Amino acid sequence: MLKNPPLLLLEEATSALDAESERVVQAALEAAMQHRTTLVVAHRPATIQKADRIVVLDAGRIVDIGRHDELITRGGLYAKLAAMQFGLVAEAGPTS
Repeated sequence: MLKNPPLLLLEEATSALDAESERVVQAALEAAMQHRTTLVVAHRPATIQKADRIVVLDAGRIVDIGRHDELITRGGLYAKLAAMQFGLVAEAGPTS
C-alpha cells in the first residue's frame, strides 16, 4: 500500500470472517478510509452501511443510489439484502 494514497480501492474485505474478526477489520478499515476517497466493492450491506454514497448494481446495471438509510426507506434491492443480513423487515417499496 502506498503511504497515504488519495484513493483506496477495496473488495469485500470481511466476507469470510467471523463476527468478532469482522469488527476488528472494519475498525481498521474505517481508520484507513479517513480523509480519502474509498471505493468498496461489497456483497454485504454491513460492509458499506456507513458510506456517504452507495451505488446498487443488479445484473451490471445501476438500480439505486443513496445512503444506507435512504436505500432502506425506498425498499428496493438494497433493503431486501439488508433485511436478509440484519434480520430486518424491509418496508415494501418500488423495485426495479
